[in-house]
Amino acid sequence: MQTLSDMAVDVLTTADGHEKTRKSRAYAAQWFAAREAGTPIPIGRADAPLRPSRPARPELLDPRDVPKRKPGSPQGRIALLHAIAHIELNAVDLHWDIIPRFADTPMPIGFYDDWVKSADEESKHFNLVCGCLEALDSHYGALPAHAGMWRAAEDTVADLMGRLAVVPMVLEARGLDVTPGMIEIFKRAKDHGAVEALEVIYAEEVGHVAYGSKWFHFLCGRHDLDPKEVFHALVRKYFHGALKPPFNEEKRAEAGLPPDFYWPLADQ
Repeated sequence: MQTLSDMAVDVLTTADGHEKTRKSRAYAAQWFAAREAGTPIPIGRADAPLRPSRPARPELLDPRDVPKRKPGSPQGRIALLHAIAHIELNAVDLHWDIIPRFADTPMPIGFYDDWVKSADEESKHFNLVCGCLEALDSHYGALPAHAGMWRAAEDTVADLMGRLAVVPMVLEARGLDVTPGMIEIFKRAKDHGAVEALEVIYAEEVGHVAYGSKWFHFLCGRHDLDPKEVFHALVRKYFHGALKPPFNEEKRAEAGLPPDFYWPLADQ
């Protein structure tokens, strides 16, 4: 029988973005159908690759070498959507990777529910943004992309608490800060499709940050650790650079991130 870890590795080792997200959504549906039927799929064990499979395009560049474009111009809006699609595809892999990568750590079944649901939503987001690119006569892979997106996964490859601190609680929380500004760019351009897609992403990313915070606090409680102190130590260890204000304090609070978690780590 195929385990949840087997499913995760199959997604991770699929290169094409549309095929990766098709499998991701199908496995998520299978997982939740089995849960509802009272016959949950076993978590199992499987070896996750250090890096997920990727299509030949986009070309991956050092972040400093990715061309900067004015977001208000048509080409700038295409570049912005392309960057978002790239982030969403990486997020699909990040959420599946956490399952086999840390399968040796005993966790409640709700942990797996949350990350399968997140991976399913990130798959939906990728396809929504690809649709927006196609409406502008472009596609994912048409432009170069950021090669550093997977670095957080590699840095935290042996540290579940570090992974939770850096990926959902720092990187995805950053999405809560910047997405309202991106929505305004597309509103000004009267690109209603992009606005709708970004509003879906914005609403659902709050949940992903919240899952990170929930399970981070769960593990701190298991080991009788102070969550704020541990979060600060792990972010300083694994995240490269300071956190950048302004912060979306309302949405961060909704996701279970109080200001005393992130302001001490901010670039003042």
